[in-house]
Amino acid sequence: MDIETCLKKLGYVGVLDFASVDENGAPQVRNISAIHYEGTTLYFLTARGKSFARQLKADGRVQILGYTKYKETIRLSGRAVEVPETEQRKWRDVLYREQPYLENVYPGETKNIDTMFMLKDYAIEYFCLSTRPITREYFTVGSAEPIRKGYHIGEDCIGCGTCQTVCPQGCIEEGSPFRIQENHCLQCGNCFENCPVQAIERY
Repeated sequence: MDIETCLKKLGYVGVLDFASVDENGAPQVRNISAIHYEGTTLYFLTARGKSFARQLKADGRVQILGYTKYKETIRLSGRAVEVPETEQRKWRDVLYREQPYLENVYPGETKNIDTMFMLKDYAIEYFCLSTRPITREYFTVGSAEPIRKGYHIGEDCIGCGTCQTVCPQGCIEEGSPFRIQENHCLQCGNCFENCPVQAIERY
């Protein structure tokens, strides 16, 4: 898996879940199909009067999620910014050409209420449940910080093998200390809960 393929898969999914944060810190989720992919930059459209636009202007944090028929989850996490005024019309026109249904939503001059946002710096988490063991990969685009999640076996490991026996995916290798194959880890925490000496740490 790579960044380009992740974005292609999101394009095939079409309608994606976009989560933002409201003024009270509560999550807000909506489906959006008005998306244009330009290299690794995502351009998307909403109306200036919508809560979504206000949340993005105030906070910017957004998480985008797509799920394929092959049991793949692709999650983008970053901070969206409004497209500069001088480029708003350019990218809006591109999006309207790609997705003609938008003319039915905002016909004629009513489309002037639209505003474009872009996501340039973001982290990607790819997670596939159709493989055995499962597959998990992380990527970063632009200046995004890498994602750090999951579990790690520390130096207090006594090599008892309990973690191996309780791992649903069999992704823990013997060693000193034992080692979790992070790209196959479900991050379920079963090893963490069952380690007799608390040698397993959560990131």
